[in-house]
Amino acid sequence: MMLLTCPWCGPRNETEFHYGGQAHVAYPERPADLTDEEWAEFLFFRDNTRGPFAERWAHSVGCRRWFNAVRDTRTYEVLAVYRPGDPRPALGDAVPAPTPAP
Repeated sequence: MMLLTCPWCGPRNETEFHYGGQAHVAYPERPADLTDEEWAEFLFFRDNTRGPFAERWAHSVGCRRWFNAVRDTRTYEVLAVYRPGDPRPALGDAVPAPTPAP
């Protein structure tokens, strides 16, 4: 069982949350100008790294707010939690850089 810390409600069991995909994916400035291929890439293609990965989570059973978390995809360890709009926290030299999955 994974423990997530909601920035507003504190530590809670993972069953209270819903995964929202990769964090910090910018919405296209002019979506009507995208080709079908570019639109499909925006909707469906995301990074798939091993190591620290920024994700969006919703506290669906609690405050119902969205937040971001950096989770190590190899160990499931949550390295940082932060509110939307805040920059991704620097994790220091102790955390290895993400490596692309094969």
